[in-house]
Amino acid sequence: MHNLEHLFVEQLQDIYDAETQLLEALPKMAEAAKSQKLKTLFQDHIKKTEKQKQRLEAVFKELDEKPKAKTCQAMKGLIKEAEEILKQKDDAEDSVLDAALIGAAQKTEHYEIATYGTLRTWAQQLGYTNAAIKLEDNLNEEYEADKGLTLVAERVINPRAADE
Repeated sequence: MHNLEHLFVEQLQDIYDAETQLLEALPKMAEAAKSQKLKTLFQDHIKKTEKQKQRLEAVFKELDEKPKAKTCQAMKGLIKEAEEILKQKDDAEDSVLDAALIGAAQKTEHYEIATYGTLRTWAQQLGYTNAAIKLEDNLNEEYEADKGLTLVAERVINPRAADE
């Protein structure tokens, strides 16, 4: 970490990998979800994640950097936890499985929220106004995804899971 710009690029590579990992995991989570509302949330987030990766690629271009992934160990661990849930899907009650999937998904959203918030702030500090806007867009979409998961959990899934 030579300077803030170097750190910024390194962390862009990290979140780029995190989004790539999520694009592999989200379809599995959508397929496993029992609630149609949850399936739809996951499917919608796949589309948004693809757009977020495109925005990251635009940020790399603005910095005259090639889009490059640096293994995101945090996302790797969070996805491993989600895979543990998926291994138990045949033994779980439907709503309990969905509650567990929401919990796993929200962990990834919170990681992304923290990362995008930091990257946006660094972009602003470094004078990368357009990059900051793109990162803010990604951040806002992560907040939306988290809010959607919370609403489905509170209004539909958790009450059902409590009754099972």
